[in-house]
Amino acid sequence: MLINLGAISVPFIASFDGRLRFDKQWKFLLPAMLLTMLVFIPWDMLKTSLAVWGFNPRYLIGVYIGNLPLEEWLFFIAIPYACLFTYHSLNYIVKMDYLGRYAHFITLGLAITLLIIGLLNFGKLYTSVTFISTGCFLLFHRFVVKGAYMGRFYLMYFVTLIPFFIVNGLLTGSFIPEEVVFYDDAQNLGIRLGTIPVEDMVYGLLMLLMNVSWFEYLKKRADRLTINSRLTKFK
Repeated sequence: MLINLGAISVPFIASFDGRLRFDKQWKFLLPAMLLTMLVFIPWDMLKTSLAVWGFNPRYLIGVYIGNLPLEEWLFFIAIPYACLFTYHSLNYIVKMDYLGRYAHFITLGLAITLLIIGLLNFGKLYTSVTFISTGCFLLFHRFVVKGAYMGRFYLMYFVTLIPFFIVNGLLTGSFIPEEVVFYDDAQNLGIRLGTIPVEDMVYGLLMLLMNVSWFEYLKKRADRLTINSRLTKFK
């Protein structure tokens, strides 16, 4: 719970900054987070029931919804909020889309790599499901969505890897004697960055990309409706 609060506190307070006014984006942000949770909460519940991962009750307040602790539900609000605030802020601060021209190549390269690794490790549930799902979603973006924001998304993702290692390090035992979240290494590659399974980076990429995708879609839809409304009034 302290990790969730720590992750969201500064972005939440900074949301009201007069230059950023991220609070005005909540009408797009909140539905984006809820739609993403419709995918990730059932996924989390299934993986928890299969003991692919689990939670140390010593570091929880003890309130559960289904088989997930309350803190895990809030994780899907706190972390996306902090990361989409970062996404919004970087779009304001960094005017040039430095990765935009490379985004299609990054997406395609990542998708192919993840699909190959996922298929070669089909018996490992965390690896296969996460890598294959992320690879397919990236291909969907590359050939169907073709979002102009992918360069901006990758910039945000790379920047948030710094707090990612801090937060996940706390959860997986880098800074405290015990793990808050523990994993069955038979269901992953067994490759750890410090104490963090490499799959967590891919899981985070998929979760954040899904949030950003809905966020951008809802904003674009609202802009389109506004333009149509103005055209109708003009006629």
